[in-house]
Amino acid sequence: MGVARFSLFKIASSHLHRMHHPSALRQMSFASGLQNSTIFRSQGLIGGQWVAAHDGIWNFFRFNPSTGEIIADVPFMGRRETNDAISSAYQAFNSWSKLTAAERSKYLRKWYDLIMSHKEELGQLITLEQGKPLKEALGEVSYGASFIEFFAEEAKQVYGDIIPATLADRRLFVLKQPVGVVGAITPWNFPLAMITRKVGPALACGCTVVVKPSELTPLTALAAAELALQAGIPPGVLNVVMGNASDIGDALLASPQVRKITFTGSTAVGKKLMAGAAGTVKRISLELGGNAPCIVFDDADLDVAVKGAIAAKFRNSGQTCVCANRVIVQEGIYEKFAEAFSKAVQNLQVGDGFTEGVAQGPLINEAAVQKVESFLQDALSKGAKVILGGKRHSLGMTFYEPTVVTDVKSDMLLAREEVFGPVAPLLRFKTEEEAICIANDTNAGLAAYIFTNNVQRTWRVSEALEYGLVGVNEGIISTEVAPFGGVKQSGLGREGSKYGIDEYLELKYVCLGDMNRK
Repeated sequence: MGVARFSLFKIASSHLHRMHHPSALRQMSFASGLQNSTIFRSQGLIGGQWVAAHDGIWNFFRFNPSTGEIIADVPFMGRRETNDAISSAYQAFNSWSKLTAAERSKYLRKWYDLIMSHKEELGQLITLEQGKPLKEALGEVSYGASFIEFFAEEAKQVYGDIIPATLADRRLFVLKQPVGVVGAITPWNFPLAMITRKVGPALACGCTVVVKPSELTPLTALAAAELALQAGIPPGVLNVVMGNASDIGDALLASPQVRKITFTGSTAVGKKLMAGAAGTVKRISLELGGNAPCIVFDDADLDVAVKGAIAAKFRNSGQTCVCANRVIVQEGIYEKFAEAFSKAVQNLQVGDGFTEGVAQGPLINEAAVQKVESFLQDALSKGAKVILGGKRHSLGMTFYEPTVVTDVKSDMLLAREEVFGPVAPLLRFKTEEEAICIANDTNAGLAAYIFTNNVQRTWRVSEALEYGLVGVNEGIISTEVAPFGGVKQSGLGREGSKYGIDEYLELKYVCLGDMNRK
């Protein structure tokens, strides 16, 4: 085990023993149960084998953000292990890509069935290592599994084309073929769904994958990979490495055997990956940061707007790329909305995710809390007012009070950048044109929300907003059957839906000549 590892376990156990808190004891029981589960893994997956780091380093600890408890330690992998995983995926590609679509579909369907049969365990694992309420975590399992189910069917719908020839002795046709080995880099806020949304279409069309999950939430990824093995997906088709993010990323970018990078995460990292992919001219898909506006017009149904805005803002404690980052309210309804909204937010229960009725868990780590604090301090220094919350929660750790801020202006950090926390800034506008101008005044362009009962306005504003996703009178809009992705600096490409599989396919044109010869 090693002295350092043993000492940390003692410290965590001692800390929890002193707490004697029911939530800590409850989470310890969940952790203990999951560690004995058939899906729990804490090593990397390369070529169908669970492996440690080559140098034997095991000090990559995973903490429960609600309690500080150590859940497990996983190997700290880097360039060498990533290159092994790439080689494994490259070797497996030859046979996996040659299977019929129907055969690959059966493997994916089996994987989906296993994910759903282990829904409770996966949900508990997500809550344990990421912190979101168990109800949300279970919802993520169903959402994540839906991509595997959808692309199991979509695998059989990859069609080519016959092109009318310009010469009588020619026949022209177009094939769609898998791009090859895919490097998938995923975030911590949806540790299952962001993997299945990428791996599902990749495997469906015949690609093989090397996944690098977030260093903050690797255990969910490893559990999903274990279920893929149990589903019979051949060794090397799906590989998982974690540890040194920069070394792993550099290895994926440098390898000519990796033909595509798909990434969900910050815009800053996405730009680095985009630049790095140029060296070997890889295809790249990027789902990056957002600055989602939530526009509430005077004619909106107040109850619908409040409910939708809360769903769009406070899901996952505000830690999603499609969270409403700016609530932009028309002046005629501003005061009434602010009052109703803050009352509803006040009813959100904060606590560990395993407690019944909890709507908001902790932020992922201390850095996330400090970011929220700095953004809020910037707003207050420029004239904004906190009407609810505005400080760390009495629960301690990284819990933060659901917060509502009024009199927010467009020059404040809260309106310029993603806060990625449970803070709802309320901005005021007069006209429809002003609302559109405020909403589009950002480099981001992922999700937007509008609340209105005017059908004509719905069309006008939806078309005018420079965003890849628009929700009308609804705060939760993601689904496996619709394309997910942004414009401007929120990314490239789309995930999910029939369009998502095209990101993993190459077009090949074939010209067959001399057709008149007998």
